[in-house]
Amino acid sequence: MTSIYDFSARDIDGQERSLAEWQGKTLLIVNVASKCGFTPQYKGLEALWREYRDRDVAVLGFPCDQFGHQEPGDEAEIRNFCSTSYEVSFPLFAKIEVNGANTHPLYKWLKSEGKGILGSEAIKWNFTKFLVGPDGQVRKRYAPTDTPEKIARDLAG
Repeated sequence: MTSIYDFSARDIDGQERSLAEWQGKTLLIVNVASKCGFTPQYKGLEALWREYRDRDVAVLGFPCDQFGHQEPGDEAEIRNFCSTSYEVSFPLFAKIEVNGANTHPLYKWLKSEGKGILGSEAIKWNFTKFLVGPDGQVRKRYAPTDTPEKIARDLAG
């Protein structure tokens, strides 16, 4: 059976990282963007990271520029924006595609395992979130409108 630990992705600094690095942890995986109406969720995502990281929870951000050109910068610009605007310290990855022919393999798997409303697989917008259990399997998919504060209830439970 495939799990999230079978995938790797390039981080914001250009290093290939295996998601097995987070084996046994609960993961919140989010496609993020710097110029989106949901961008202020960075604050809540960072709060989740700081509150739960010592309880084997990790937030992983995957910048994406497929929705309204809301992530136009390169990795250095993204890192700088996240750091200076929201003090983001959770792991960020290089820009990826979450829909279409060039969908990152991780997102192909996430979408097949955690379908959206009415069984749809496509990511509708930035800040779609996937909760992955310590067993490496998708537990829940959240809409962009689902705030990190709301998701905290699922992490605490």
